[in-house]
Amino acid sequence: MTLSVSDVVNVSIVMSPKAASTRNFGSLLILGSSAVVDTAERLRLYTSLDGVTTDFGTSAPEYQAAQLYFGQSPQPSVLYVGRWAQTATSAVLHGGVLTTAQQALANFTAVTSGGLRITVDGVLKSLSAINLSSVTNLNGVASAVTTALAGAATVTWNAALQRFDVTSATTGATSTLTVAQAPVSGTDISGLMKLQTGQTSAPVNGISAETLLAAVQAVANQSTDWYGLYVAAAGVADADVLAVAGFIEGSGNSRIYGVTTQNTTVLDPSSTTDIASQLKALNYKRTFIQYSGSTNPHAAASIFGRAFTVNFSGSNTTLTIKFKQEPGISAENLTESQAATLLAKNCNAFVSYQNGTAIVQEGVMSNGYFFDEVHGTDWLQNDVQTAVFNLLYTSTTKIPQTDAGINRIVATVESRLAQGVVNGLIGAGVWTADGFGALNSGDTLSKGFYVYAAPLATQSASDRSARKAPLIQCAIKLAGAVHSASVIINVNR
Repeated sequence: MTLSVSDVVNVSIVMSPKAASTRNFGSLLILGSSAVVDTAERLRLYTSLDGVTTDFGTSAPEYQAAQLYFGQSPQPSVLYVGRWAQTATSAVLHGGVLTTAQQALANFTAVTSGGLRITVDGVLKSLSAINLSSVTNLNGVASAVTTALAGAATVTWNAALQRFDVTSATTGATSTLTVAQAPVSGTDISGLMKLQTGQTSAPVNGISAETLLAAVQAVANQSTDWYGLYVAAAGVADADVLAVAGFIEGSGNSRIYGVTTQNTTVLDPSSTTDIASQLKALNYKRTFIQYSGSTNPHAAASIFGRAFTVNFSGSNTTLTIKFKQEPGISAENLTESQAATLLAKNCNAFVSYQNGTAIVQEGVMSNGYFFDEVHGTDWLQNDVQTAVFNLLYTSTTKIPQTDAGINRIVATVESRLAQGVVNGLIGAGVWTADGFGALNSGDTLSKGFYVYAAPLATQSASDRSARKAPLIQCAIKLAGAVHSASVIINVNR
């Protein structure tokens, strides 16, 4: 027997918790009504246009918007595509994924009298005598089962996801399916197709048509991972746009909503009822709109694509939307009067200039704020919030409610504001608002920011008992961007 070294030297490892991550401010959600993503899944992640093409083809509105989003240079890297039940949906049963061995055609051609049982819209369908001996591919298997269902449902082979899908022929809340079971007699093909309990997820029942707002609320409740929203569907009424804009404006999670309009009424300076005028009147800072004439119904998706390439962790990475390009979009040939009308209505456009160039202008939200200001300050809010949370959360000891403890919080806040200077969001300038702490109106913020924590001595007894930090106030000066210039050339002869 020997003695433990721990009796002399005892070493313990203490692991701090894994820090919380900041949000991704470069992720767009394209919401459409194509029957690819069901209402249970609601949204699907893509990192390239290839994945969207595989699932949606090249004619779906979701693809058309995604093409403009990924068509920017540099390319964004994250896209979600979600489902809006614009019309009533059908019940669907997604079979389990078949391995390569399970997809072997010989597994199915050996069946000469197959069957299965499945309940469609509350009616049991007992299928039998299905002969698969002459099928030449898995589409043929799906077709044979569809024939046996006699119009009650359709079976398809999803080559992209390597599974069989069963879809009821009816729509709405009464459209239902169950998982499949083995037949009373004959060869069971429900197991071969992976349609049985334990092989597949629960069926997704149909739902009645929902409003656009209801769909946006559903995807917002299901995931906080997306930041931008674009709706790629035909027949969206102005009332739907306004309802969604109101929701995005008031949502607890900061997000931005983009809209494309092809209605030429926005070019009429006397009109106050067009969608751009209505959004401006409501003073929404989280919605932007682009006029695209007859060129492209999804032009605003391109603005998202360019803006969402910004990496706020980098150096000099922030940008303004004005002067940017929209690959795949034909520029508008506007008169000076039309351009002035769009400017007055805070409506963006991709326009041609006499020098042969085309640019996006003005890059503003519906209330007149610039897109990059809203985007950047959303990042800054989340970055500071997460940094202070992680300071409190990952500390292996407490942050004391003393001057030293508060200084640690202040230093953490300052470090994140300093990153705002590095990436170009914040810059030195004169503070023209009301002052606080040692800051007065007219003072120059040489660092671009100022952080002030109220003295602990001024804290109320109730706040101290509740273990609250004193109020921490920050002043930042946005670096802004130059959008126009005037030059005087004096000539002497």
